[in-house]
Amino acid sequence: MNTSHLLYKEPFLMEEASGCLLCNDAPCAKACPHGLALEEMIRSLRLENMAGAVNRLPDALPCASCRTKECLQACLKAKLNRPVPIDAMMVKLATQRKTAQKNVDLSIDFCGVHCENPFFLSSSVVGSNYDMVAKAFDMGWAGVAFKTIGMFVPNEVSPRFDALRKEALPFVGFKNIEQISECSLESNVSYISRLKKDYPSKVIIASIMGQNDEEWTALAEMMTDAGADIIECNFSCPHMAANGLGSDVGQSPELVASYTKAVRMGTHLPILAKMTPNIGNMEIPAIAAIEAGATGIAAINTIKCVMNVDLDTFSSGPDVEGKTSVGGYSGKAVKPIALRFIHDMKSCCKLKHVPISGMGGIETWRDAAEFMALGCKNIQVTTAVMQYGYRIIDDMIEGMKLYLSDHGYGGVSDIVGKALPRIIDADDLNRESICYPKFDRGKCIGCGRCYVSCYDGGHQALKQDKKTGAPIMDAAKCVGCHLCVAVCPAGAIVPGPRVQKSKQFKEVV
Repeated sequence: MNTSHLLYKEPFLMEEASGCLLCNDAPCAKACPHGLALEEMIRSLRLENMAGAVNRLPDALPCASCRTKECLQACLKAKLNRPVPIDAMMVKLATQRKTAQKNVDLSIDFCGVHCENPFFLSSSVVGSNYDMVAKAFDMGWAGVAFKTIGMFVPNEVSPRFDALRKEALPFVGFKNIEQISECSLESNVSYISRLKKDYPSKVIIASIMGQNDEEWTALAEMMTDAGADIIECNFSCPHMAANGLGSDVGQSPELVASYTKAVRMGTHLPILAKMTPNIGNMEIPAIAAIEAGATGIAAINTIKCVMNVDLDTFSSGPDVEGKTSVGGYSGKAVKPIALRFIHDMKSCCKLKHVPISGMGGIETWRDAAEFMALGCKNIQVTTAVMQYGYRIIDDMIEGMKLYLSDHGYGGVSDIVGKALPRIIDADDLNRESICYPKFDRGKCIGCGRCYVSCYDGGHQALKQDKKTGAPIMDAAKCVGCHLCVAVCPAGAIVPGPRVQKSKQFKEVV
């Protein structure tokens, strides 16, 4: 099941699923006279779990012949502009094949701790008290990195969140200026103790942050006594109000080593050093942490950012009485940066066997699988939960199981690190051949996007047929950059033949 071009191969389904409000207790599903799981199917599409959505369809789909269209009448999006075309989506979805789910194993051992699946909540507001984490555990999350605990309670700011949009897409990027836990130390210790007592099979990672060696040691002792399974050292929060905390620590290998040693003095548990991306070479502090007694690495924390400027007021978000501060950037936009840091550490001889908990832009099972393919054995999620809720775990688990089943893998451990050999030094790439684009005239809709991009941003290798709008390629000018493949909205352009440069085409195709 190759769905790597899903966004363009099924533009109608993805477009409409992206426009759905993903309502809580969705009225469309409640109104459906046929009892279809409309809410679940549309959410699965949104979260790249096409196979799961298809598998929920009944063998005899009633949507095409349904006269009442009660789901459309109930759709709340109609109050904003127009209802989601649910009936048409279901008919289109029914053209896809179903995927058999085999018995695959999502469990994995991480830092010597057994996890029922690799999906954890990361240290943030999404895991900051007993009730929240208990709800997440009940829904299927295997563990939590509890919101960072310190010896002090910060005086927080309001507002503290803001989101970056691109065109009609919300949450492309997300900024926060929130600090560590607002709960008292005593409350946090109580939460962790209760969670471990009530959910003994779930994994509790206690994230801590001290201001000196003594505090790091004391916090480690308290979290160990409370029943935590793993200690995570937050060396990377990008916007702590006081100096000598957060990313200020993570940028200093000496401080990382000193505080890791202090934590090791206070616990026998596995220790994760959470790395800052606000640095050029993450391997340096990561090695310092491991040599000082850390068991594994967590990466990446949020990226320092100024996300936007309001051109009417010239303030930036989150706007606190017309002012803001540098904050932490997260969300889908940071995934490529996170993957690069993961790759760099896994390619380092001193770190290649070190367990890594990966995070940064993970929204779907596919994102999680990519992190695991680059060597992570554990995945942490925050921003996607803030946008969609804990319920995304359903599609993370199901999507991963269906992917593993369809590709013949026995368990999630089978894909760990499989992508690492595919990323090599730039000098070692094949530079003696060209992979030309291949055009599917049947799928082409004649929009001319490929022509515009090639002429204005490429190598002027395409012309547009005046009658059909289809692209005409001048092979003598084409360098095989694949900009046209990337921008085609219909999936009508795919990678084509690869030829040696000495034998490259000269004619117009």
